[in-house]
Amino acid sequence: MTGFVSSRWLIVIIGFFVLSLTFSIRSTIGLVMPVWSAEMEWSRSFISTGGAICLVVMALIAPFAGNAVDRFGARKLIVGGMLIIALATVLIAIMKTQWLFLIAYSAIAGVGFGVVAMHVIVTTISPLFDKNRGLATGVATAGATAGQLLIVPLFAVMLGSYNWRDSYMFLAIICVLVAILCWRLLPKKFGVAVVQTKNEQDKPSLSEQLRWLVKKPIFHALFWSFTLCGFTTAGVIETHLLPYIVACGYPPLTSAVAYGALSAFNMVGMIIAGYLSDRVNRVYLLVGIYLLRAASFVVLMYIVDDYALLVIFSVAFGLFDYSTVPVTASLIASHLGMRIMGLTLGVLAMGHAFGAAVGAYMGGYLFDIFARYQEVWIASVILAALAAFMVMGIKDRESINVPAMVNS
Repeated sequence: MTGFVSSRWLIVIIGFFVLSLTFSIRSTIGLVMPVWSAEMEWSRSFISTGGAICLVVMALIAPFAGNAVDRFGARKLIVGGMLIIALATVLIAIMKTQWLFLIAYSAIAGVGFGVVAMHVIVTTISPLFDKNRGLATGVATAGATAGQLLIVPLFAVMLGSYNWRDSYMFLAIICVLVAILCWRLLPKKFGVAVVQTKNEQDKPSLSEQLRWLVKKPIFHALFWSFTLCGFTTAGVIETHLLPYIVACGYPPLTSAVAYGALSAFNMVGMIIAGYLSDRVNRVYLLVGIYLLRAASFVVLMYIVDDYALLVIFSVAFGLFDYSTVPVTASLIASHLGMRIMGLTLGVLAMGHAFGAAVGAYMGGYLFDIFARYQEVWIASVILAALAAFMVMGIKDRESINVPAMVNS
């Protein structure tokens, strides 16, 4: 029993570091954007377009990656995804043309990021736990922000000491080493795939599973709220927060420190939310997260000339940023079943990514119209509150009868 417990938490630790690495590699584009603009005379709009295409590819691949982990387990998927990311970083390291950047980052890396993603890691870990499922998923997914505090600064130091090509080649080597480590440490088949129906012909098709999902009211509550979650987090905050802080008169260093504090408390918030999802009413918890996120946007509107409010916002939003993930995943496990958890989370991840894309675009669009961000934050308050309203009707610990097609 002790050995099983140890192996379960080892998988959690692996998930933490895998997400740290992949999310950090995604973030490096912001660091090298000025370098590429100066060295290769690429416009920032072109590089940003490449990043947006990457998000779309991730969104499109997410449901298929989720379905794959449901059917075949996570070992081959995670290892294959890490090798795909390694290939992409090698191509980035040697690229000299715009078309190769689009192939390497937007297409190939987009596939890898869509495979080695939060929903795959959550689906991998959730079936291994019963009592502490929320805590385990919270710890593992906290890696998504931990890398922003560890790996991204290391990459920045390497950019200063060497050059961006060597730095990306170094990341490629790390990805290959992590892939080998995952191949050696992860069991051949574990989690949902272990308990899948023995008769392959009894397994429902992807279209059958999707039709089953869209008939469930709880799926729509979680999907549309998570789409709005993407708008209010990865969309407007990750894209427009730093420009807004600078526009408020704060120096770049202060802006970076505030964003670093947000990332640190983001990690703390995910772990706390995961811990609480095992112990309190999860619907109340999720509603509270969305409402407090809405309140944090109100604080953000008044940070001009008030550094204390900037600090309060950074801490508060960090706590209520990605903390929706472990709670949402826990509700999916209990209300829609484990057998299609990967697919369900993958579809939600797709909605989150599209919501983020709309948020990033609308933030710039509204700023161009009004020459300020006030309308962006007001819209975010309304949408975060609307997300809370959407999940308010879910009944926690609901007893459901999942059709044999999905959960037998």
